[in-house]
Amino acid sequence: MKAIVVTDQAAGTAGMKLMERPKPQDGRALSGANYGDVIVQVHASGFTGDELSWPSTWIDRLGRDRTPSIPGHELAGVVTALSYGTTGLSVGQRVFGLTDWTRDGTLAEYVAVEARNLTPLPGDVDFTVGAALVMPGLTAWQGLFEHGRLRAGQSVLVHGAAGVVGSMATQFAREAGAYVIGTGRIAGRQTALDFGAQEFVDLDNDALEDVGEVDLVFDVLGGDIAKRSAGVIRAGGTLVTIAGPTEARPSRGLTIDFVVVPDRVQLSEVVQRARNGRLRTNIGKVAALDDAVAAFNPTERIKGKTIIRGSERVTKRLAA
Repeated sequence: MKAIVVTDQAAGTAGMKLMERPKPQDGRALSGANYGDVIVQVHASGFTGDELSWPSTWIDRLGRDRTPSIPGHELAGVVTALSYGTTGLSVGQRVFGLTDWTRDGTLAEYVAVEARNLTPLPGDVDFTVGAALVMPGLTAWQGLFEHGRLRAGQSVLVHGAAGVVGSMATQFAREAGAYVIGTGRIAGRQTALDFGAQEFVDLDNDALEDVGEVDLVFDVLGGDIAKRSAGVIRAGGTLVTIAGPTEARPSRGLTIDFVVVPDRVQLSEVVQRARNGRLRTNIGKVAALDDAVAAFNPTERIKGKTIIRGSERVTKRLAA
């Protein structure tokens, strides 16, 4: 099968290569799949920009080198095979979800995935949309509701509100009845407002401290911005960050840093909102697998998420 492969961590996305790799087989062949896995033919896949810096891309759970690695952990596709012990899914079913961090990923024609990490994808949702919902949707949902305990009537400061994750967080927070203040660079102001932010703070020119006190900060930036954000959280409030461990601590509140995890129920909630028009994806570019290396090494900045569609030979096989 065709897949995007990385072997050199220092090279970053410039080191990506399109190569032929062995296709994963179902558990009965004991090759590439485990008990409870399914094989999915990938129709659309996402990639998180910093995952080539994650240790899990390069080593397995026992610390062993696992290169050449196939990156990508977000997918939408069709189940083609089941291994022993698999329940809840069937061959031919449309699915989407988040794959394991320490196994070969989704920038490929096929991938082996634990069935429990996949959610049925309704027939009226395009594969591209499904793949674009996975990581941003789960991250925003878990940050706001599971870790931030956001409730109606509260105020939330969403950093990077025009970005892929921030735009999802903004929409979820507005729907939940919160007052949303978005931040970012001035070029993203209108995008953040279009996604539902009621105010916008230009982090290059405006004083973050002028927003007053908020109940929750949803942080995707870390560093100095996270530290400054801690100062605007009211008593009992929370700073939730996906930027990694931070020293930022509200004087009278909590700081929580977290890593997104697969969740079938939450993904079902996310996709239902997309189906009925209450949630929009933030897709910037769609490219074929054959063009994925160029898509992840653009000559100009791409706003929104890049989604990779299945290779042409997979598409032709399906059409036949």
